[in-house]
Amino acid sequence: MARNERAQWARLDIDGVALLADLAAGLSLARVVDFHGPQLRCFGASAASSVPLEVGDFTGRVHRGASCNCSVLTLTPHANGTHTESVGHLTVEPVDVHGLIPQRLLLAVLLTVEPELAGDSIDDSLPQPRPADLLITRARIEQAWPAPPSPRLAARATVIRTQPNDRLKFAEDRAAAAPFLSMQAASALVERGIEHLVLDVPSADRANDGGALTAHRILFGLPAGSTQLAQARRRDCTITELAYIADSIADGWYWLALHAPALAGDAVPSRPMLYPLRAA
Repeated sequence: MARNERAQWARLDIDGVALLADLAAGLSLARVVDFHGPQLRCFGASAASSVPLEVGDFTGRVHRGASCNCSVLTLTPHANGTHTESVGHLTVEPVDVHGLIPQRLLLAVLLTVEPELAGDSIDDSLPQPRPADLLITRARIEQAWPAPPSPRLAARATVIRTQPNDRLKFAEDRAAAAPFLSMQAASALVERGIEHLVLDVPSADRANDGGALTAHRILFGLPAGSTQLAQARRRDCTITELAYIADSIADGWYWLALHAPALAGDAVPSRPMLYPLRAA
């Protein structure tokens, strides 16, 4: 591993192609959950909260005489910030997402996609989108897909950024108007072999779609209406939602690391990280 004052390059070999990752230049795609500041509250969920642990004479706050600060945190991963979810989001059987998150860097592409009005698009979803719905479409994804560093390389992960960029653009009731993936867009990602998808929107599907969750099902390989894990053909895949991708991060090819706490559940708060990539 070569080192200098500004970079820490690690060499990785993918499909016979030597690539470098700058491990000193990680770019976080996670939203900070500020328990005492402005917060996301998608899907009607309550705000995340932090209150002192009070047990007997222990007050949980140094300013109230406690020996240390100790808090009880309450949040809804799906609604209060960046989170990664598993097929267990849709199945009767529990699937803990932290066990599915790869422990290695993933070859990833970052795309900026301008959503299309459903009324102007040939793409669709189930249920049928309203004309004013905003769709992330197959055509826009294909147009934005950058050429790989080598023809032999294929991405395992995709990060999709929609516009405009605003940390609170999906707060509270505004989540209902957020863009979502068309059926064709979700299918295009599957066809490209994408196993880990990172989105800056509250959900891969429309916020209120009657429970169809069409894009989720396509990405997890789960038939319409099924709640059985055995029927999921892509059960090792993950979807990360409510990421924040700063405008200063250029589209292109990166290494992606998904970081999440060892908490059981179909969705957990997460911190996706992008690392600059270049040919060796």
